[in-house]
Amino acid sequence: MTSTADAPAAPPAPARLPSLTGLRWIAALLVFGFHAGTMRIIAEPDYKAVIDALFTLGLSGVQFFFILSGFVLVWSARPGDSRLTFWRRRVAKIYPNHLVLWAAALLAAWWFADPVLPAVAVENLLLLQAWDPRLGWFYSVNTVSWSLSCEFFFYLCLPLALPLLRRARPSVLWTLIIALPLLILALWPAQHLVPEVSRWWFTQIFPPVRSLEFWLGAVAAELMLRGLWRGPRLTAATAIFVVTWVVAAQWVPAQWWTTLLAAAYLLVITAAADADVRGRRSPWRSRPLVWLGEVSFAFYLVHVLVMTSVLRLTGDWGTGFRGWRGPAVVLGFLLVNLVLAGLLHRFVETPMMRRLAPRRPRRPPVVPQQRAGDTDTTDAVAGGAAAPGAAAPGAAAQGAAAHGAEAGRAPADTAGGGTGQTDERSSYVDLR
Repeated sequence: MTSTADAPAAPPAPARLPSLTGLRWIAALLVFGFHAGTMRIIAEPDYKAVIDALFTLGLSGVQFFFILSGFVLVWSARPGDSRLTFWRRRVAKIYPNHLVLWAAALLAAWWFADPVLPAVAVENLLLLQAWDPRLGWFYSVNTVSWSLSCEFFFYLCLPLALPLLRRARPSVLWTLIIALPLLILALWPAQHLVPEVSRWWFTQIFPPVRSLEFWLGAVAAELMLRGLWRGPRLTAATAIFVVTWVVAAQWVPAQWWTTLLAAAYLLVITAAADADVRGRRSPWRSRPLVWLGEVSFAFYLVHVLVMTSVLRLTGDWGTGFRGWRGPAVVLGFLLVNLVLAGLLHRFVETPMMRRLAPRRPRRPPVVPQQRAGDTDTTDAVAGGAAAPGAAAPGAAAQGAAAHGAEAGRAPADTAGGGTGQTDERSSYVDLR
């Protein structure tokens, strides 16, 4: 480890970290591609081979979401927020969209005469389904909402664990950064401790198990806030991710996939945040990608229900499309889901956050904690422009000592931000 005396300075935290919003869209796109492949929409062997090669590991996009969620929520946490305020903000963020899609999924089930037990519907409505190992229960109603059930568990735990994280010694944080991916790897042999019928649920759904990814992002954010994080820059981190994706899909045993991808995702997330903090170039903060990231939560919630419903209505469920029609249908689904996600974000998610989420007072951004001897005067930059209201060095150090670091805004979340607006305009979205 590098000593605190010779480490480079941590620059001021910017008013925005839009690159992380852009990365959210990449995660959502990975999940979409995986589901398009598993639904066998493309029947042409050559085209299907391309989809399979690109999105074989696409299900790990949810892992990306979980790591990003932990990072964002710790980065943007404020010492003055009560636990109740935090929980209310999180419910205001994700529950309205969940409720709309829950009702839409039940309507689709009624239309197709699919039986739905009342107990299953209630369990899903309350986002408790991820705790239920019974087949047909954790993937119930709107099937992708199992991840929201996990997220609710993360939200419940974070305010209780955050004081411990803030007080933890750097050696403890670095130990966790190493230990958490190893624990993820240990799930492969650990799954044999549960009945075979429940092993998929245990490794892929069970909230305490999936929280390992969330805490990995949370610990990395705390290290960055203290100016202790060491990682490659964004170009190198992106290259490492691409190489890891290709190598893992082709040559690495399946039991290593989640651990390798967790490490690769973490490097990209921290490098993207660092690029925004230091004002370096980042392809992930372009305006189109930021908008796509803003609607990615809604996109994630609608995409499976829309695709399965349309394919069943047209009689094409499970048959696939020959020739060029297969890729055309996938592209059509992508566009339709984007339109519906934009509408859901505009008319449900944003107004309900304004109505339900508590307001936060205006306050200037503060800097991540700087070390003794640091003299770095790098300006805080977001999206290529200087961050407004950047704290002076003295005030910054005082704010960082209190761990009042703010991530600011990636517009689709409610975790934090300091623009004086309601939370849907001042902070990140975390997923799903």
